[in-house]
Amino acid sequence: MEDNKIYICLANGDIFEGRSFGAKGDVLGELVFTTGMGGYIETLTDPSYYGQIVMQTFPLIGNYGFINEDMESEKSAVSAYIVREYCESPSNFRCDETLDDYLKKNGIVGVYDVDTREITKIIRESGVMNALITSNPQNADYDKIKEYKVTDAVKSVSCVKPSMSASNEHKYNVVLIDYGTKKNIVRELNKRGCNVAVVPYDTKAEDILSLDPDGIMLSNGPGDPEENVEAIEELKKLVGKKPIFAICLGHQLLALSLGGKTTKLKYGHRGVNQPVKNLETGRTFISSQNHGYAVVNESVEEIGGKISYINANDGTCEGVDYEDKMAFSVQFHPEACSGPHDTRFIFDKFIDMMGGKM
Repeated sequence: MEDNKIYICLANGDIFEGRSFGAKGDVLGELVFTTGMGGYIETLTDPSYYGQIVMQTFPLIGNYGFINEDMESEKSAVSAYIVREYCESPSNFRCDETLDDYLKKNGIVGVYDVDTREITKIIRESGVMNALITSNPQNADYDKIKEYKVTDAVKSVSCVKPSMSASNEHKYNVVLIDYGTKKNIVRELNKRGCNVAVVPYDTKAEDILSLDPDGIMLSNGPGDPEENVEAIEELKKLVGKKPIFAICLGHQLLALSLGGKTTKLKYGHRGVNQPVKNLETGRTFISSQNHGYAVVNESVEEIGGKISYINANDGTCEGVDYEDKMAFSVQFHPEACSGPHDTRFIFDKFIDMMGGKM
């Protein structure tokens, strides 16, 4: 039998033995965990995971195989993938291939038969941690592991050239700035009568305004928001000119463009069961999230914003309204596919804003 032992070497010195599936090789990355019971296809193809080793806390992954139609981007951005157990024989009428096949085809190193619960506990106590996945732990260079940092994240996942996605019931024209966008953002806008022009992250403000859009959308994306200095400078020229709706990284970049602050969370919010509370109504919604940074609550009022949502677990900022600037943003994912769908109505707020309703 082929020896398929593989090791996860954490930056703190802990080593976990597992078994290899997917592609072979050694890989270095930032290890994060996500708590979704399903939606692993969307997780694997979410550009926001660029540079990260993604670990699923749910014990069995892959039971409906890999379905190409459910991909959120054309390729995976994850560095590696860790599960407790993966399903070798999926059962679903839409299945195109197994999870193992997909990882092999896309050069993604996979680890299974490892104690994901224990690793999750370590990250929750110590914070997000770098790790090396290797077949020979004796070769691990812990200085190199500790020094690893995700850089050039947005540049690595944004589209290279503009594209257009037309709606069947055209009402509005939206420019979507792609910092690492997911396909379902475009689909949700199309559903509501929006023709969507998707443009690269470094598109100049004057070029966007020259298209005379009814609204501007700022997408999700990976990495440290403060790294995107040029993109933030362009956003400063857009705020107040057209209605703006921002999600996830876009939410953070919008705050930074107005003078706000962001901070790195201890272990981030990743999964499909994050509760967010609407401060105006007191109602709590279940949301999908994937982020390691947050807008600093205290900085929101300083920049003329009003916090609209907070995370019900830790009180961090989950949404901001900038009423005098025709802009609002949310940290969570209202477009989440495969769900939950609780906050899809937030797209309707953007539609109303483009129609002159505030």
